[in-house]
Amino acid sequence: MSQASPILPFAIDNVSRRHMLCGSAAAVLVLALRPGSAVAAPSSFGVEATPGGAVDNPLLFVAIDALGTVTITAHRAEMGQGIRTSLPMVVADEMEADWSRVRVSQAPADEARYGNQNTDGSRSMRHFFMPMRRCGAAARTMLEMAAAHQWGVPPAEVMARNHQVIHRPSGRALDYGALAAAAARLPVPKRHQLVLKETSQFRYVGKASSDGVDCADIVVGKALYGFDASLPDMVYAVVARPPVYGGKLRAVDDSEALKVPGVLKIVPIAFTPPPSEFMPLGGVAVIARNSWAALKGREALKLTWEDGPNQDYDSDHFRATLEIAARQPGKLVRNSGDVTAALHAAKQRITAEYYIPHLAQAPMEPPAALVHIRDGKVEAWACVQAQQETRERVAKGLGVESGQVTIHTTLLGGGFGRKSKPDFVVEAALLSKAMDGAPVKLFWTREDDLRHGFYHTVSLEHLEGGLDAKGRPVAWLHRSVAPSIGSLFQAKVTHEAEFELGMGMTSAPLAIPNIRLENPPAPAHVRIGWFRSVSNIPHAFAVQSFIAELAALAGRDPKDFLLDVIGPPRLIDPLRQQDKFNYDEDPARYPIDAGRLRRVVEQAATGAGWGRALPHGRGLGIAAHYSFVSYTAAAIEVEVSAKGSLTIHKVDIAIDCGAAINPDRVRAQLEGASVMGLSLATLGEISFKQGRAQQGNFDSYEVTRIDAAPRAIQVHVLPGDFAKPLGGVGEPGLPPIAPALTNAIFAATGKRIRSLPIRDQLKT
Repeated sequence: MSQASPILPFAIDNVSRRHMLCGSAAAVLVLALRPGSAVAAPSSFGVEATPGGAVDNPLLFVAIDALGTVTITAHRAEMGQGIRTSLPMVVADEMEADWSRVRVSQAPADEARYGNQNTDGSRSMRHFFMPMRRCGAAARTMLEMAAAHQWGVPPAEVMARNHQVIHRPSGRALDYGALAAAAARLPVPKRHQLVLKETSQFRYVGKASSDGVDCADIVVGKALYGFDASLPDMVYAVVARPPVYGGKLRAVDDSEALKVPGVLKIVPIAFTPPPSEFMPLGGVAVIARNSWAALKGREALKLTWEDGPNQDYDSDHFRATLEIAARQPGKLVRNSGDVTAALHAAKQRITAEYYIPHLAQAPMEPPAALVHIRDGKVEAWACVQAQQETRERVAKGLGVESGQVTIHTTLLGGGFGRKSKPDFVVEAALLSKAMDGAPVKLFWTREDDLRHGFYHTVSLEHLEGGLDAKGRPVAWLHRSVAPSIGSLFQAKVTHEAEFELGMGMTSAPLAIPNIRLENPPAPAHVRIGWFRSVSNIPHAFAVQSFIAELAALAGRDPKDFLLDVIGPPRLIDPLRQQDKFNYDEDPARYPIDAGRLRRVVEQAATGAGWGRALPHGRGLGIAAHYSFVSYTAAAIEVEVSAKGSLTIHKVDIAIDCGAAINPDRVRAQLEGASVMGLSLATLGEISFKQGRAQQGNFDSYEVTRIDAAPRAIQVHVLPGDFAKPLGGVGEPGLPPIAPALTNAIFAATGKRIRSLPIRDQLKT
């Protein structure tokens, strides 16, 4: 094996031309456009963009060798959501491939070939289901045409079935492998020539899932993650970064570090002042022959930091600042009716404030990247969600053209938005350059990840509501105060962006006549970044908690009151609610559907046995939310002991995401979202003193252990129509969990929880 090829524990296959051709004269339907080939795609195909930027050309995504093995390219990152199985499964189903004869290859970063590859926003399946169907249909059509030509029969007499093309009148059959060479020479059908399967003909899509393509290797420890990539003669690196965002190195004494056996070099990394975007924070790197030496060398550094403008950041004090801002009028986001007059005339009024602290994504695998620079070319192997962003930032950091950079995506040991930010890959690239192109394996420790990451924003949500004489809501004032992700990219950003406000604030369907939404300012003092479900988390916590509080004030059943606030089944134009985001989807295709939100509420309530008598100390809570153009609701049953210990007996979570393409993975993601949401609600907090994160590992930034997990999770996947647009799955399960939990605690104890994490609040 050449030094340019990584030594991999298993074949995450970035398929090369040599690998596919070795020992076989097979033609393949994909090889022509893989790196190293000069053959262009057939011009007859007529490439068309989809909302996600994809092209659905089978020459990019499907390969067949002479033995009939089908290799399908996955162009999105796999981080546990199952997309490396689900998207190829769609192709295999539409092309009538036998799943047992399918392999999956991971595509390198290349937007020109594969469209958008940045795996975030819960959009992989909703944007690529139809393109992948068309890929499979085109491949099937080409195989059928090749067989018809070989037999000299009309194409209408042949059909593909289970990895063969069959001549219906005679019963003759040819395996896909025998047809691959001839099929590859045919023009690719245009879209209007394709005949997609009837959904009743699906063999894999919407059915019980096939085994995940990575599952066996994960179970036996053969799967390749970012930490596993290796090259001959590579060296290892860790970085000492500024402890305060915006800080920089003033002085370094590396004399003791250089004495550590195995340490090779101490390399400064340039400071990136705020707004730092996705570039490195700066600091000092220790490069060594092994990881232990790198870590011990870093410990031996004597560093003097200049802490910069955020040196006084204290998250407790900042909470008070947010509270002051939330009690003042803010930037007007939406105004319907006259909230001031309605509140004044209301028979009952209530004001509440809800707080969520900074959170860290804390994926089980911290960031890691291997970079090798040779002959002017840059190759990186990394656990990244954003392959194309990574390619562009590495090119920017090195001062080269992006075409000189190849990004190979490994499996991700969790992502949750952290690995959408490729600063760690840029660090590895800079250090490879400092080592004259030698392969450098850079890794972050858990402490690095928690203390130098991109945090979920801290948030203070202020709500005021009024009820009329019949207990009906007539007034709703909501002020959201939170530092914005926009602060990563532009200085002096103090208001939430439209996309943040559109995550559960402007998009909330509320059948209330007088609504006013405001956004007071809040500056950022740390790197604010994407987090699973993003601003839906604080907005859902506030909105769904406040609806439950209004229900209690009205003396109403919380579920019935929630349905009344959602209102009757109807389609809502997001623009009429000043939601200009709508998850970047066309409002005409994706209106907000109050009927679908009602249905998930009813399904979750039914699953939980809503309305049944519960023993003393037990309670049921419910919450619902629209996010990523899907609809979710959760009903949670809890028990709180006399001493304040919390037991979560059951979570019933319902989702309407349209048709479920891979039902097992939908259920798995909803189960994971339930556990993660409960963990964040009960334990999650990153706090700051003197600009420094106070948590550094799972002893201080706790996550839910198995003994505190729900005794049962029941996922209800509502049926959907394959002919209608799909919704997201990876993120929508998270937002309703915290408010359903705190509403359940109120039902069990009469105690309102308005500040997260809950931690020991039940013991006071």
